[in-house]
Amino acid sequence: MPVAQVALPVPLARQFDYLLPAHLHPVPGGRVRVPFGNRTMIGILVGFSEQSDLPTGQLKSVLETLDSETLFPASLWRILHWAAGYYHYPLGEVLFHALPVLLRQGKPAQETPLWQWFITELGRETAPESLKRAPKQQQALAALRQQPLYRHEITQHELADAALQALRAKGLCDLREHLPARQDWRDSFAVNGERLRLNTEQALAVGAIRSEDEQFAPWLLAGITGSGKTEVYLSVLENVLSRGRQALVLVPEIGLTPQTIARFRARFNAPIDVLHSDLNDSERMAVWLRARQGDNAIVIGTRSALFTPFARPGVIIIDEEHDSSYKQQEGWRYHARDLAVFRAREENIPIVMGSATPALETLHNVQSGKYRQLNLSKRAGNARQATQQLIDLKGVQLQGGLSPALIQRMRLHLQADNQVLLFLNRRGFSPALLCHDCGWIAECQRCDHYYTLHQQQRQLRCHHCDSQRPVPRQCPQCGSTHLVPVGLGTEQLEHNLQSLFPGIPLSRIDRDTTSRKGALEQHLADVFRGGARILIGTQMLAKGHHFPDVTLVSLLDVDGALFSADFRAAERFAQLYIQVAGRAGRAGKQGEVLLQTHHPEHPLLQILLHQGYDAFASQTLSERRSVQLPPFTSHALFRADDHDNQQAAAFLHQLRNLLEASPLRDEPLWIMGPVPALQAKRGGRYRWQLLLQHPSRLQLQQLLKTSLPLISTLPLSRKVKWTLDIDPTES
Repeated sequence: MPVAQVALPVPLARQFDYLLPAHLHPVPGGRVRVPFGNRTMIGILVGFSEQSDLPTGQLKSVLETLDSETLFPASLWRILHWAAGYYHYPLGEVLFHALPVLLRQGKPAQETPLWQWFITELGRETAPESLKRAPKQQQALAALRQQPLYRHEITQHELADAALQALRAKGLCDLREHLPARQDWRDSFAVNGERLRLNTEQALAVGAIRSEDEQFAPWLLAGITGSGKTEVYLSVLENVLSRGRQALVLVPEIGLTPQTIARFRARFNAPIDVLHSDLNDSERMAVWLRARQGDNAIVIGTRSALFTPFARPGVIIIDEEHDSSYKQQEGWRYHARDLAVFRAREENIPIVMGSATPALETLHNVQSGKYRQLNLSKRAGNARQATQQLIDLKGVQLQGGLSPALIQRMRLHLQADNQVLLFLNRRGFSPALLCHDCGWIAECQRCDHYYTLHQQQRQLRCHHCDSQRPVPRQCPQCGSTHLVPVGLGTEQLEHNLQSLFPGIPLSRIDRDTTSRKGALEQHLADVFRGGARILIGTQMLAKGHHFPDVTLVSLLDVDGALFSADFRAAERFAQLYIQVAGRAGRAGKQGEVLLQTHHPEHPLLQILLHQGYDAFASQTLSERRSVQLPPFTSHALFRADDHDNQQAAAFLHQLRNLLEASPLRDEPLWIMGPVPALQAKRGGRYRWQLLLQHPSRLQLQQLLKTSLPLISTLPLSRKVKWTLDIDPTES
């Protein structure tokens, strides 16, 4: 009886052998049901062999085959195998990560009906004007009079589920299960509306990409904010779709790109699917199946959309390629941008990586000839570069976190009927609560980190482990009731602005105000309608939004980022500063950027203001080369944590001894640690790390490949929780 080699979703870096009964005919890449311990599990057949290392009598048999054909196109199968080896992660978990949840659960790989909102006869007879006192219901009824809408698409039409439920209660609409009819979009593909006229730089970029769109070609589209990168994407997509090929568009966060998605839908008469967190498992499965069958033209999604199978892949586009959210920080710690380049090579298709602030790794790949760079140095249309200025806070009396100079500029811009954006990357009312009498500070015992005060909910919250507690009425140390908030958060800033600018409508956009489904879309719609004149926001507002009436942008408190122990902090700050500053003056109005700081002489601020991101990147790459930091060396980071702050460090000491004893250990290898993590305690666990650095990525990989199987022999390996992060981006 032949032996089936099966990958299972378990944290073991090996496959499992099973006997294959004659009546079963599984295929590599297909699912099988097998016994595992005292339960049954679903696994993926990896291959066959004539015999096993184990005696035949010890082997169990495959119970059932679930697929008659592979779930993975050949190129995706190769990519996932390579990725499991590169990131040193169990193949079974990698393969299952690439599948929709329903397939992991054993459901058949076929379409199931989706829920669809449709208008009833009573709804068709009801005039939308009769609902003018309920504008959201009126908007929903008007949309349903045009066409039925699948439940997972309603946010894309800026509709709220609550409004549809209210219409349903009135008998004006209802839900039904509906199986979408398959149709070949290629027969009716068309471009809708007028294309914007490309400027010279945009036209040259599109021409260069089109000239090599039948083969692998990695392009960096480096365009300043507002330079029209999206229009270049649309032109490239038009060419790919017109040849009947499909496209994958990766974005950092779906919630932050409704404008971009709307432009894609308005431009192309072709099916576009969006993978986002509001989709249920059936809807995710439907997108996966449509892409695999070639029924959709474009799939837009976050990093996990990278593993969508396509019938006819034509191009991959990565918007904001520098964004840290492309790196998975839990479980399988892959980097979607790097894997996307590898996938494009395997599929033999072009990949376009766009950013106003390219990652230093990407710029290094351009310099070494691996990627090619296309530049967009002018703002699209008649938009002009914003002026930039530092406000020195030393000795200045602040009002609610704002300097008098900033308040004066805000009044001028608001009087001109423009909008103002204030950036503060710290949500909550205040980052700390202090006893004025004895100096006690409310601290999360699980993280050794200050609690953030959320005044509206009367809560103290830890933004690291999400623990929370009510605000105490008196100091637990001295009994004083004189507890005062220290520092500024977005909630307090909103409160302060209401008294400084009475009657001026405000909109605060952070994780607290956008946690409800559809809340972000409502906030953004309010901004575009001009309903909010002052925008307050965290990093959510820095990415990709086009606010035509915003003419003044101010970063209120960035000094903490200037003196970080993390060598990547300067790069992250530079990217954030350029992205936030890019929100100002995008529609022909002169923009202004003001940055409040106690350190106006800081070299990082000076080079960004006077020479720009390119000069910063060039200087930082030179510094990294001189001290042999990535991208000029490769990193691998072992992390371990425990409850007693002893075993994790001891385990990493054992691991260091193991690595230093390896015959592959050579002179260029540098090992640092064990040392406490930058945040040494989180969620009640003490965190330690061991860093490996080598100028040769291949040498480092070979050392890890030979050493990892020996870790299980270390006495403490089963007593601590440990992980390996290849090419880490966080300390």
